[in-house]
Amino acid sequence: MLCGTAFGTVLLHVSPEAAVGGPLACVRNGDTIRLDVERRSIELCVSPEQLSRRSATPAKKTIEFESGYHRLYVEHVVQADQGCDFDFMLPADMTATAPTEP
Repeated sequence: MLCGTAFGTVLLHVSPEAAVGGPLACVRNGDTIRLDVERRSIELCVSPEQLSRRSATPAKKTIEFESGYHRLYVEHVVQADQGCDFDFMLPADMTATAPTEP
């Protein structure tokens, strides 16, 4: 796979993001992450006990915005697997799922 100036497998985005309570919030520097391209899977190689301890640690408080585009973005933009669009712009019948076949 060729992507810009990178050669080989490139991971561009993982969702849900840590900022919305996704499991990425539990990843720490030095953790081993297993990527299986054929199976289309990614695994954080950390024990369930360690993940439980990390999950219990409160996440950093996000900055609150009373108005403006940033508030609109934070409250209404959906995750990457759903198209990174405003939720109110998506078709009502859209089923947001990532493709399973290349």
